Amino acid sequence: MSMILLHIQDVSAAYNGSIQALRGVNLTLRKGAFGAILGANGAGKTTLMKAVSNLLPAERGRITSGQILFDGLDVTAHSPADHVRRGLVPVLEGRRCFKTLSIEENLITGALGRGLGRAAVAQGLEQVYDLFPRLKQRRKVAAGLTSGGEQQMAAIGRGLMAQPRLFVLDEPSMGLAPLVVAEIFEALSRLNRDTGLTLLVAEQNSSVALTHAHHATVIENGRSTLQGPAAELAARSDIRDSYLGGALPV
Repeated sequence: MSMILLHIQDVSAAYNGSIQALRGVNLTLRKGAFGAILGANGAGKTTLMKAVSNLLPAERGRITSGQILFDGLDVTAHSPADHVRRGLVPVLEGRRCFKTLSIEENLITGALGRGLGRAAVAQGLEQVYDLFPRLKQRRKVAAGLTSGGEQQMAAIGRGLMAQPRLFVLDEPSMGLAPLVVAEIFEALSRLNRDTGLTLLVAEQNSSVALTHAHHATVIENGRSTLQGPAAELAARSDIRDSYLGGALPV
């Protein structure tokens, strides 16, 4: 178990005590892995990602059965802020930048929850700007005046400033042009490859996710219906047709 960073076992979840969103989901993610959660809109991906970060109670949701362990500890026993301090850092769907703050100010807010000193903040900014050079060019511009792709990069960079051990991203490609999506996923792959950062990405864009992830779990109607190495799932025509819309490279 020491190599397992995230363990999701038979997890069910509901909103308002009655609206069932997850039904017995299972997933295991080892340290240094790049995992993908795939599924159509409304399949339960976002609910699962919020359950991992213990954000469901903020939306009148809760885990009704099963358990989620981060680094061996039950996620429901710790607040979302505690999780960030322990290294479980989410990037929520929809970017959610502070639009009146500059790109650089947005990035720095990601370090506040960790209480990092000036040197660590400067090092974090250097890492983000190396990963996303266009953010360095736009660092003094208000986030609300930048493109959707730049805002998504800023949201990812803000999460990186918190020095994650498990980086959880919900639909990072949503609403973005294909070239920007490719740039973002190349950056995530580079992070995983060069630093060993463990990634869990929920994606409706199955093609790009399976191109970069090591392992994938398909969610359908709140259930984990299929799991396996990403390359194997991408190569199977029956899976492409039945689960992923036939849009994957082979």
